[in-house]
Formats: sequence, structure tokens, C-alpha cells
Amino acid sequence: MSDSPQPYRVLARKYRPNSFHELIGQDAMVQTLANAIRRGRLAHAFVMTGVRGVGKTSTARLIAKALNCVGPDGQGGPTIDPCGVCDPCQKITEGHHIDVIEMDAASHTGVDDIRAIIDVAGKAGYSARYKVYIIDEVHMLSRNAFNALLKSLEEPPQHVKFILATTEINKVPVTILSRCQRFDLRRIPAELLAVHFAHVIEKEGVTAEGDALALIAQAAEGSARDGLSMLDQAIAHAEMGDGDPVVTATQVRDMLGLSDRGSTRRLLGLLLEGDTGALLGAVRDQYALGVEPLALMRGLLELTHAVTLVKAGRDIASPGQSAEEREAIADWASQLGFAPLHRLWQLLLKGHDEVASAVLPIESCEMALLRAMHAGTMPDPAELARMLREGLPAGMPAPQGGEPAKLPSEPSAALPRTMEELVALVDRSKPSLANHLNDCAALVSLDPPEVAVRLTHDWPQGDFKRDLTQALNSAVPGMKWTVRLEESGGGATLQQKEQAEKAAARAAIMETPVVKAAMAAFPDAELDDKLEQWSA
Repeated sequence: MSDSPQPYRVLARKYRPNSFHELIGQDAMVQTLANAIRRGRLAHAFVMTGVRGVGKTSTARLIAKALNCVGPDGQGGPTIDPCGVCDPCQKITEGHHIDVIEMDAASHTGVDDIRAIIDVAGKAGYSARYKVYIIDEVHMLSRNAFNALLKSLEEPPQHVKFILATTEINKVPVTILSRCQRFDLRRIPAELLAVHFAHVIEKEGVTAEGDALALIAQAAEGSARDGLSMLDQAIAHAEMGDGDPVVTATQVRDMLGLSDRGSTRRLLGLLLEGDTGALLGAVRDQYALGVEPLALMRGLLELTHAVTLVKAGRDIASPGQSAEEREAIADWASQLGFAPLHRLWQLLLKGHDEVASAVLPIESCEMALLRAMHAGTMPDPAELARMLREGLPAGMPAPQGGEPAKLPSEPSAALPRTMEELVALVDRSKPSLANHLNDCAALVSLDPPEVAVRLTHDWPQGDFKRDLTQALNSAVPGMKWTVRLEESGGGATLQQKEQAEKAAARAAIMETPVVKAAMAAFPDAELDDKLEQWSA
């Protein structure tokens, strides 16, 4: 009878590091441990912290192997390069060494679980040099459990080592941290992950495009485990050619719901150009292709960040960056100023958060981009005030060393040129003041941001000059208005003008032959107001 086939092992488990040389992205920690082992200055307790998938538990197992390795001949001591072939190394790798105890604190949170460890910690190991306790997600322990662990961490037996791992170091009590040697495992750079994935692909007998591996490495966000899980999925998703499966960048984008960089550049270009219809159409096209709204917002954020870095003089060129992308980023960086870039970033970031929690993600994405289009590239208040004073159009100011960027921009409010427009502007924020301005103020002069009026009646609700200044400053952000009260000039108020117009219209009606005949026939008759309005 033939042997049953071996069950498939996912890549994240199959390629878990078996030595410190295979642990990528954590060189500083490996160097510290190597020096400690060589000098015999091993701590009795370690705490590993970092985001998911950077190697906390794997590092804990490697430390257990390094401490208990006896070498191929059985005569070796602690080493930073465990042999991997001796009995302790093999059993620790397989996860069933009797003296290396792993405990998941997420499912063993109570004080009784810690007491069970303490009760056996004092006993010597059965076969290993050191008895090693690995407590994963240690921040999940209860307060009483932490208190029970304190004494053992402070004065453990010589043959016991504690290794704690957590993704939330801030939840671990300071009293625990002060008794441990701490290692902060960094996010693994995307470049290193892409190289690592290339080795894995080669060993698996699969072909993959460089851009495909780069996309997976970027999506992994520094986590080797997450990246390997995505790579596993990509291999399964890959189409079979004449020979080995081929993982392409297009397939990875489809699988992860990512927008390709060319589409993201086009979206940003449409946003900056202010082409509303084309922008909304492009967003819906991406959505129809399976691109998630959140991924679309993230792509725009990354591109805006890249433009800002180039504007600041930083070289962000990378092997995976096309010539078209470099040219587009350099062009935007030369045209845009720092102020509109910062505002665009803030608006996109706010939109990203809204899309992440929205009931209608694609609709929220569209609204966020429209808001960014109409507000993100406006000049700052000081520049707007300068342009308005100089009579320039309220567009984007020219950046240093470049031509004015042709970007969408509109003032917060149209500047008033007549008394009627001034009253309408004030009416937006303070209707009662607008009524008094209409009825009791005659316009002497109006040259924004300066206005002079003559009052026929005092403002009963406060200081008229102060209240009008505040209302105008609020209505036109970025401008500092000056209001003067004159003793003479200005002619009639709007109310007086309206009354005069009505009187003139009434007199004209009264002079018509029909009305004269009617009034002669009916001396007590009066002209109805509705007739005046109809005639006017």
C-alpha cells in the first residue's frame, strides 16, 4: 500500500525561519542577542513587541533553540547559530519539546494559568539546558495574572527563561516590562519582502512578475506572514501556462482589489484639473473593475505623499517605478506649492477615514474626492486676501520657480460691489444686522475690504461697526474688513429708495385716464397695493 500524500503546508508555516540568518529585517536584534550569547550575558526574561507577522513567535523559538542547542556531537553550548540537527533543535522546530512551553495568553488569561507555570518552573528541565516559557499575546493576561508573574520574572530559577510576545506593548504593565529585556521588532521593508518572496517563488517552482511581488510586498505592510499568505493566494489564483503557474501583476491587482498606478495618476490629474464629470466616471470605472474605494483613496494618498516628498527635494525613485510615474510626480511637484499639497493630503486623509467607516463606501469616496477637488487647491487665506486686494483672479498662486498651476479654485464668497450685494452677503450670517443695514444705512463708499456707511438710526442690538466687521470677516474668509461710520453723504437708504420707487409707481398709476375716471366716479375709493405691484 502506498504512503498517503503529505498534507499541504501553507507558505507562512513552510517558510518560517529556522535560524537567525533566515530572520529578515531584524538585524539589530540578532546582533544584540549574538553578543549576549557570546559574552554569557543572557537575560532571564525577554519581551518581543511589534506588529503582526514580523517574527515575534519565530524569534522566541529561535532563542529557545539557541539556548538549548547541543550541536551535532552533543557537546555544544548556547550559540547564535543553532545546528538544527540535534535533538533539542529538531523538537523545538517541530513544536513538541517538553521543556519549551508555549502558552497563548489570549485563551489562558487567568491567574490559575500563570500559577500552573510557576509551580513547575522551579523544577529542572527534563532534557534541555534551559526550560523556556513562551507566552504569546501577553497583554491579554488579567491584572491578577500579571501580579502572579512578577516575582518569577524578577528572580527566576537559573534554568528558566521567559519570553513574552505582544502586539500591544502599551497594555503590558510597566512592572513587567522593567523586569524584561525588550526587543522592538520592526516592520520588514517592502524591498526585503519582495526579495524574500522571490526566493519562495523559486523554491515553489512558480514564475512571478517582479511587479506582482512588489505589489504583494507593499500590501503586506511590513508583515512577512501576511505577505506569504497573499502570495499563497496569488499562486492559487495564477493561470497555468505551458509549464509552471505564472503570477502576474494584473492578477494580483484583481485579487487584492488594488488600483494600478497609472489609473491612480489619472485620477489625481483629473482631480487637480477640476474635471468633475471625468473624475466621477473614472472612479466608477475603477469600482466596476473591482477596485475597493478604500484602496483607491489610499493610492491617491500615497501619490500625494510622493509628490510632496519630491517637492521637498527627496529622491523617491525605486526600481518598480516607471518613467511615466517619475515624470508625472516631478511635473506636479514643480507646479504645486506646499500649502495646496498639505491641504489636499488632509482632505484625502479625512476622506479615507470616512470611506473606511461608511455605509455607502463608493458614494462616500465620490463625495470626498469632490470636496478635495473644490477645496484642496485653494490658496491660503493670506494669499487669497492679497489677490483680492490686487484685483487678481482667485486662482492658484504661482509656485516658486514655475508657472501658475491651472487648478480649480473658487473664492469663499463673491465680493460685493453694490449696497444690495453687501446686504445679501451680511444676511448669510446675521439676518437682523442685514435688515438694519437695508433700512437704516446709506452707502457712502464700498471698495472691498473697506466700506463706509451713514446710519439714519442707531443699531439697537450692540456696536454696529463691530458687528458689521465681524459679519463681513466671517462671510469672506481671509479678508480683514474695515468699516467706517460717516456723519454725512451716502444719499438714501435701500428702504428709502424702495419707498420712493413705490411712491413714483403709485403716482404714475394715479395719472392714467382709467384710474382718474374711476376715482372721479368713486371719490372714496383707494388704490389697492396689489394693483401697484401688478402695475410695477
